[in-house]
Amino acid sequence: MEVVPSLDPGSPRVRFGVEMRRLREAAQLSQAAVASRLGCTQTQVSRLEKATRTPSKSDAERLDRLFGTADGVSFTRLYQRIIAQPGGPVWFRSWAEEIEPTALVLRSWDPLLIPGLLQTESYARHLFSQAPQITPDEVEERVRARMRRQGILDRDNPPLVLVLIDAGVLRRKVGGAEVMREQLSHLVEVTQRPTVYIQIVDPECLTGLLSAFMIAELPNGQPDAVQVDSSAVGQVTTEHDIVTAIWKRYEAIRQWAYPDPMSVKMIEDARQEWT
Repeated sequence: MEVVPSLDPGSPRVRFGVEMRRLREAAQLSQAAVASRLGCTQTQVSRLEKATRTPSKSDAERLDRLFGTADGVSFTRLYQRIIAQPGGPVWFRSWAEEIEPTALVLRSWDPLLIPGLLQTESYARHLFSQAPQITPDEVEERVRARMRRQGILDRDNPPLVLVLIDAGVLRRKVGGAEVMREQLSHLVEVTQRPTVYIQIVDPECLTGLLSAFMIAELPNGQPDAVQVDSSAVGQVTTEHDIVTAIWKRYEAIRQWAYPDPMSVKMIEDARQEWT
């Protein structure tokens, strides 16, 4: 069952959906007809109208071409307002708003932390609270954005998520023992989902220590996209040479990964140590 978030009727995403439905009905078009023009499914069109799916830049541009900015409505401007909302760094928005929600397969590697898609609220809150000069309101905005991002795991058609985590992450204290117990329990729980696989990587693997990254396999023959973390400004790209290099590094790291059942046992053992 898909989790439907609580929606702010004044938010740009809600207005995007309301205007989309209004113009579609005024043009006497079915959701299926609009879906064919957007290159997506009728279910995705329904979610856009209900504001339970974040539109992509291409969705906005195609809707503007379809409706011709009728009544002064610009879906591209509404999209810009959506991505301008607080909750994360600007460079990451294209990944979180356009790439990740449409991915068929997501592969991730993290040598330092639990990856964002699998973080608990308390774990994420403690991480965000450590940012220099961040305010409590900004922390909460980022936590809410991270929890919304995780909604892709609860969709009717979630992506396949393949996660590699360095073994040291299980014992790196974030927020104290209670936070760590909750976080590791959550990792064990999500491995029960048929679309989530977690493998722990031997700490002697050094090839992945340069940075965390994610690889997205996209539908309709689109090129793979990668997101690479940085202490300052990260990178999101489909550039062939960079994607190929990240794929090679991912495969090299995976050679050091323990099998799924052994990895789950390692997580459970580490959880017992957080007392």
